[in-house]
Amino acid sequence: MKRLKKLRAAILTLGCRVNQYESDAIAARFEALGAVICPASEAADIYVINTCTVTAESDRKSRQFIRRCIKKNPAAVIAVTGCFAQVSSEVAAAIPGVDLVVGNDRKLSLAEKALQLAMDRNAEIERLDITDIFEAPFEDMTIEKPESRTRAFVKIEDGCESKCAYCIIPYARGNIRSKQAADVILEVEGIVRHGCKEVVLTGIETSSYGKDFDAPYDLADLLAEVNAVSGIERIRLGSLDPAAMTEAFIDRIASLEKLMPHFHISMQSGSNAVLGRMRRRYRAETALAQLEYLRERIPYVMFSTDLIVGFPGETDEEFEETMEFCRRAEFFHLHIFPYSKRRGTPAAEMPNQVAEDIKSRRLAALAAQQATIQEKLIQEQMSADPCASVLFEAWDDAYIYGHTENFMEVKAPRDPSLSGKIVSVRLTGYENGICICKPMV
Repeated sequence: MKRLKKLRAAILTLGCRVNQYESDAIAARFEALGAVICPASEAADIYVINTCTVTAESDRKSRQFIRRCIKKNPAAVIAVTGCFAQVSSEVAAAIPGVDLVVGNDRKLSLAEKALQLAMDRNAEIERLDITDIFEAPFEDMTIEKPESRTRAFVKIEDGCESKCAYCIIPYARGNIRSKQAADVILEVEGIVRHGCKEVVLTGIETSSYGKDFDAPYDLADLLAEVNAVSGIERIRLGSLDPAAMTEAFIDRIASLEKLMPHFHISMQSGSNAVLGRMRRRYRAETALAQLEYLRERIPYVMFSTDLIVGFPGETDEEFEETMEFCRRAEFFHLHIFPYSKRRGTPAAEMPNQVAEDIKSRRLAALAAQQATIQEKLIQEQMSADPCASVLFEAWDDAYIYGHTENFMEVKAPRDPSLSGKIVSVRLTGYENGICICKPMV
């Protein structure tokens, strides 16, 4: 046991919030077994690389991180998990120096296996531990003590059944599986006990929460229960599918006072023709109507979205439809990605692949338009109501930073004592998309 306590484990995470949550759970498991978690920049006895496979570039980075850890300490146990490990397990296992490859449905078992190997290189364990992800149950994880006292993520769902033309993730994550509501509530209550003010409910397809339950129970039901947890002050959601944002759903969540007025809507395109080729399940005009209805029901609500430019076959006219959609939708944040071929997806084999220079021009045009829209929204917010409630989270030498209820980033003169607190502020200006504020304390 003494030897166990001397072992040091470092965890590197690529990809989404779900992966980050799962890495935190793996770290907690290592600590429960007596190991010490250390930064990945330091020499460790065990390196865990929690990989991503959403694009070909993600695969490349996953392999790069694996090799970087091997080079840092060739004697260390190298354990690979995550979506790249699930989809390309044999590729991961074939990298010289990799000791252990574990699938997405059994990440908590990784700590025991890695520690066994660190103590005995000849330990008899299954080193390529990959099963059929479509048969996997929900792996129940709990973060009892979040790293941050300001914002904590809670994974409520895994899997995706959308089968979009560009996406490999259903094959990495399997079918929809939801965490039991009672377990979500217990986790949120534990987060509150450790002083955390804000919780983000997230998943691979968050809006599909509860679809696998026998009894009728969905995301709106869960939100109502989390809203009733004593001590939690802010609730946010991970990415939502526009198809799930019906008027009935919006009516049910609009009265939840702890649910913050910011939603990330996963659009991908504003052109119906492109959405059809992508195999998305909604139309641009339907999404616009939903955004308008949300604005009617929830004061000062803001939106963000993901967009792919240069999807196969996207014409100049179709791209202009996306530009017009964004002008009308007025998103506060855009996450813009040039389409990247992902081997194994239908889109990778589609004709009329768009040239890289065209993708770059379209990305730049959309980003420039977005900067103008964001400035307009900030000005409107400051004109309508310059007072805001901010949860301060981090600081540097000059400023402390946080977010308003509708997720506008703000900064105030440096005062570390404000970190982790929700403070009333007055917005006094803005620069580079960040509001400047003065705390009213």
